[in-house]
Amino acid sequence: MAHNWDLRSDTVTKPTADMLAAMLGAPVGDSVFGEDPTVTELERRAAELCGKEAAIFCASSTMGNQLAIRAHLHNPPESIVCHAKSHIFQYESGGAALLSQAMMVPVTPSDSINLTAADVKQHLILDNFLYHKPPTRLVALENTFSGVVMPLKDIEEIAELAHSHGIPVHLDGSRLWNASVATGISLAEYTRQMDSVNLCLSKGMGCPVGAVLVGSAAFIDKARHFRKVFGGGWRQAGILAAAGLYAIDHIWPTMKRSHEQARRLADGLTALGFAVSLPVETNMVLLSIDAEMGVACQQLVDVLKEKGVTMGVLYEGSLRLVVHHQIDDECIDLILASARQQLAT
Repeated sequence: MAHNWDLRSDTVTKPTADMLAAMLGAPVGDSVFGEDPTVTELERRAAELCGKEAAIFCASSTMGNQLAIRAHLHNPPESIVCHAKSHIFQYESGGAALLSQAMMVPVTPSDSINLTAADVKQHLILDNFLYHKPPTRLVALENTFSGVVMPLKDIEEIAELAHSHGIPVHLDGSRLWNASVATGISLAEYTRQMDSVNLCLSKGMGCPVGAVLVGSAAFIDKARHFRKVFGGGWRQAGILAAAGLYAIDHIWPTMKRSHEQARRLADGLTALGFAVSLPVETNMVLLSIDAEMGVACQQLVDVLKEKGVTMGVLYEGSLRLVVHHQIDDECIDLILASARQQLAT
């Protein structure tokens, strides 16, 4: 049997037969009219899990994040403090500038992984400096970041700092599901001091599409208006929302196994002499390959591709391996054996 394991991302998963069955059997209605019961249930469930008043189902996490920015900002020119390597800054096509007329203020963490309150404090713009600068009107965090969990203490301290200046905090929690499984900390506890949170359904949760933005009722009402403006109004979207409900009940509980597989993969590769760039706390392994090892990134990628394993080169000398519920132990064993074989040749 030919295998097709894909570790480029946890977005590459395909809906399982049971998920597809749930989608096909979902009751639907016109969601723009507020008449799709499955969408309404997904939004209710997400808000409840995060301890918030309301939620809105979106096409993607990029849409969820950009809706949050647009709903939080009211009077441009304004600015957003964020992680220098965050998705919201690096991988959303300049959306904050285009859609919200906002300037991003990227901050490199002092420990090179996660932001702290001290990092954020140094970059807050609290007045306009004689009209030279756009004041900070939002702080955006990300959890997890490249698979590393952001400590709850740092989240709480940043929120306390921002709120002391009347600045809301948005959390891109695309993989907050993973953080919760890894630490045992509930979504509600992670998001307790957040003004808005984006939860992705297609990263690690196995859904073909979708994200949910949660927050206060007034905030979500505003976001719902902008979603319509952005062309994101759903009609019979319950077919897609049903995948999200299935994932919460059936895919999310499997993440512990994915984390264990990622840890075993990292430990095995480290034992062979490879270096791991960041701590492996959830489902991602960022692998550094030194040219002196005698194995090039692309060489390893090509060898494994022939054996049914697809991996992605981040840049020369670096691989990102993302484990998800459709990766099994046989795949992990094959990667380790192939890496060992390449080093021996």
